[in-house]
Amino acid sequence: MISTFDYIQKYPRRAKQLLGISYEQFMDLVNCAKKCHEEEQFKLEQSKVRIHLRGGGRKEILSIPEQVCLCLFYLRQIPTFEVLGMLFGISKTLSNDTFHYWRKILRKILPASLLEQVGNKEGDLMIVQEILRSFKLIVDSFEQPIDRASDNEEQKKFFSEKKKQHTIKNQVISLPEGKDLIDIKVGYPGPTADIKLFREQQIKFDKEQEFEGDKAYQGGTNITTPHKKKKKQQLSEQQKEENKVLSSKRIFVEHLIRVVKIFQVASQRFRLNADVYNEIVLLVCGLVRLRIGTVVLPT
Repeated sequence: MISTFDYIQKYPRRAKQLLGISYEQFMDLVNCAKKCHEEEQFKLEQSKVRIHLRGGGRKEILSIPEQVCLCLFYLRQIPTFEVLGMLFGISKTLSNDTFHYWRKILRKILPASLLEQVGNKEGDLMIVQEILRSFKLIVDSFEQPIDRASDNEEQKKFFSEKKKQHTIKNQVISLPEGKDLIDIKVGYPGPTADIKLFREQQIKFDKEQEFEGDKAYQGGTNITTPHKKKKKQQLSEQQKEENKVLSSKRIFVEHLIRVVKIFQVASQRFRLNADVYNEIVLLVCGLVRLRIGTVVLPT
């Protein structure tokens, strides 16, 4: 049986369907991940007290491109680790270890949002905040199913009446037309109010920054929301038209969320340890930014 990596090598146009990014983006990511991996190994080597010469021991079964491919394939398709190991010709345990090693490497390489990308440079952050004032940013949230917690009080915290299941909520702020992911908050209990998350996110932006959102954000400052029909009253034709125009703008953030959900690990019931949830979703957002061309990897 042909391995998943060999299949992608043979049919590079299928890479986006299987991994979530194009073949060219995959190869660029492999080169960048390899460099980061070598730096990590160098730091580890410096801290070791060696008895034997370097290079001994068991050789790697998979090459670095195959290991990165395995990690991306899991994020895109979420097979069990037993099936993942079978597809790459390794054991269940090794497939699990390989995935968790490389997802940490990829997380370092791929900033999940524009604000995260410039967050460590105060001057750049101020410039970005100033530029963003030229746009009305779009905000929206999405929920992901999780397993019911065994503790009764804990499970109540995550039960979403809207979805009728236990969920985690994430909130996205994007540029108009979904051209980039500006900021994201992840890992909140499903019942958390959207407006509450939005008020926490607003702190990262200029005080005069304007936003657009749906009815869940009514009452927020500097945010345009649809007109809401009052009891026993109808919306005027002008209000209906304004709602229609606003909806046509907001649809782009929903398209961006749809791209996030292409990676099944961010849309299907989350099966990994809850402790890694935030890191996994942020990694997926980084891959989405790579997919849409807003992250340029160093050559």
